[in-house]
Amino acid sequence: MRPAGIYDRSYSTDNAIVRTRTQWMLLLGALALLFTFPLFYSHVPRPFGMDWLGTVNYIAIIIVVVMGLQIVTGYCGQISLGHAAMMAVGAYVSVIISRGIGTSWSFWVALPCAGIVAGLIGIVFGAPSLRIKGFYLALATLAAHYIIYWLALHLPQTGGTAGLTPPWPQIGGFEFDTDFRLWYIIMPVMILMTFFARNLVRTRTGRAFVAIRDNDIAAETMGVNVWRYKALAFFIGCFYAGIGGALFVHWMHLAHPEQFLLWFSLWYLAMVIIGGGGTISGVFFGVTFLKIIDEFVVWIGPKVGELLPFLGGQPGYALGYSAFGLVLILFLIFEPRGLAHRWELFKASYRLYPFPY
Repeated sequence: MRPAGIYDRSYSTDNAIVRTRTQWMLLLGALALLFTFPLFYSHVPRPFGMDWLGTVNYIAIIIVVVMGLQIVTGYCGQISLGHAAMMAVGAYVSVIISRGIGTSWSFWVALPCAGIVAGLIGIVFGAPSLRIKGFYLALATLAAHYIIYWLALHLPQTGGTAGLTPPWPQIGGFEFDTDFRLWYIIMPVMILMTFFARNLVRTRTGRAFVAIRDNDIAAETMGVNVWRYKALAFFIGCFYAGIGGALFVHWMHLAHPEQFLLWFSLWYLAMVIIGGGGTISGVFFGVTFLKIIDEFVVWIGPKVGELLPFLGGQPGYALGYSAFGLVLILFLIFEPRGLAHRWELFKASYRLYPFPY
């Protein structure tokens, strides 16, 4: 669908992601704003006391992680509760390689290796998806989480409960050791991963994922190799998680098992639901929305404690879980298709304007 009065003259234009001159201008403007934002962020208002650079860096990293879960769950329909564990695999692989190589280029070698190793392990734990589905597959991926978490706690290579400290990413002698500098690693990686995912879902592979999600028996009848595409979905999804994990621990400058709890897998799954399953834009909406809710809860928690001193420190602690559960329930009841659906409705109404039909 195009805005009123705009039409395509070729098949390639009809298939393009960025279709009109206005969209190109908006895209280029957004990229220019994204890469110049660290230069003037100190003048931007800080609602809830947010540190803009750190918050947006975190959001970009989690977008990469949740985009992988979107491919596995939103597009291919395979429920996974082990995504935080796959993120941990990528994180520890990147740190171990970075510390082992010990050169200024170690991070750039470790980053793709982290994704590949996480993807291969994802295939292993995704193998049961050929025989089981739904609740049973969720339990299988849950088992994967606890196995990987136990290994992270007990293997000598992972540092156990002390964790590991990775070296800062470098190019030559230049270290990316601040939020300002890491911004120019995290954002390009996030953009590249988004571009790949956006194009993947438009290919034959993406259509096979959707067919399996909708009805795997019908997909197999039509000639789709269900096992192959399910394994590929787990590999790609866990590859994204591994890349996100590598970025996360180098941004945090620490790799520790407590950074990859089961709670985070549930949080990522909620981001897919709230943003909208089966949409790339839904990843951005879901991650950003829940992070804003989280920042608001962190800001208002102490104030609730001051108003209700007889409750001690419990309100601030419990409010985060309560807000998360309440938001998720409200979306499941009133907007099960997520924020991306609302965005599509807005775009449709804009493109049809001024016609009411």
